[in-house]
Amino acid sequence: MRPPCEVIVRYILPAFRSMIAKELKEKYHLTQTAAAEKLGTTQAAISYYLYSKRGKKHIVQLEAVPGVREAASKVTKEIVEEGLSPIDAITMFCKLCMELRTEDLVCKIHKDTVLLPEACKGCLNILNVS
Repeated sequence: MRPPCEVIVRYILPAFRSMIAKELKEKYHLTQTAAAEKLGTTQAAISYYLYSKRGKKHIVQLEAVPGVREAASKVTKEIVEEGLSPIDAITMFCKLCMELRTEDLVCKIHKDTVLLPEACKGCLNILNVS
């Protein structure tokens, strides 16, 4: 059995990083190398986020959620302005994760990747939301 957290790590987090990498490149005109330094990753990872066809479906799903776009823009802005500590980034992502669980995006991806009953409400039970 794969828990919802695995869906977050495998699909949502890379899609969120991709959104940030794209904004660093397009809005702030950073090179792939500079964007990699800001995100604490490699230039190759940034290239993957910018040009990979894999995972595009999840990126499109994530970009469709207004709160996610806002969070990605906020993180990107704070990264560029050097005001985002690693702890702040973790906190922001964890809050986003909880919000996504209440909006059924994580459940939809989870049900697409794992055989679950249609009536599953595991994420909402974990969050104590009815």
